[in-house]
Amino acid sequence: MAAESPLPTPYMVVADQEMAASERLRDHLTGSVHSWDLSTGVDGPGTRMTLFMAGCGMRCQFCQNPDTWRMKDGVRHTVDEVIDRVSRYREIMKVTGGGLTVSGGEPLLQAKFVMNVFRRCKELGIHTALDTAGLLGARLSDDDLTYVDLTLLDIKSGLPETYQRVTGRQLQPTLDFARRLSDLGKTMWIRFVLVPDLTDAVDNVEAIARFVSTLDGVERLEVLPFHQLGREKWLATGEPYLLENTRSPSPDLVARVKAQFAAHGINVM
Repeated sequence: MAAESPLPTPYMVVADQEMAASERLRDHLTGSVHSWDLSTGVDGPGTRMTLFMAGCGMRCQFCQNPDTWRMKDGVRHTVDEVIDRVSRYREIMKVTGGGLTVSGGEPLLQAKFVMNVFRRCKELGIHTALDTAGLLGARLSDDDLTYVDLTLLDIKSGLPETYQRVTGRQLQPTLDFARRLSDLGKTMWIRFVLVPDLTDAVDNVEAIARFVSTLDGVERLEVLPFHQLGREKWLATGEPYLLENTRSPSPDLVARVKAQFAAHGINVM
């Protein structure tokens, strides 16, 4: 039996409300957008526009953007408005091998809107990347996934009890989505946030490594060391920040975890 999540109850009440609200969405031509960013070498290959959607049904202890948790805090944008903005950078994206990444929050709370954006991107020859935790992967049909060139899949822990402690949710939907992407021959970059005394246990890392080694289409696995850059955002939310006293992992710990993944034949970054 999975261990009970220590996340404060209000966290998960609000997260459940976001999940329920997303299920009631009927307008798939507008979406709640938190922010935009233009960068190179981040969130996928080349120069990319990253669109951060508002709303998330998870409450990860190490979330660096808790200000993206609620859809009501975003700004409504139409598919046309998003495509107009992305198209401004179409030439530089083409030259650098970049494109559009949709992140969050959790973009699959607004899955149909995101897929409408991606469909238009593909019509324009713009590379698409989906940054997701995979919890809501079942909301995407196989046809939807034809519009996704790259999935940045966050596997936050390998042991179910640790995953629930970290996120407040179950691990299995993420594993199911990863397996489905593999079976469909889709390209993935796996992401793992390394948090001392939370996700760093040898058996937790080993569980991820064993699973990822069975997948097809995984180009790389990124070990992302925990940092405190999101601390001020947490304090601004007024929510309890459980990692207030957690330090970034030491170089030795990062090296040990990367070696665990590499031992399974995984390309580790």
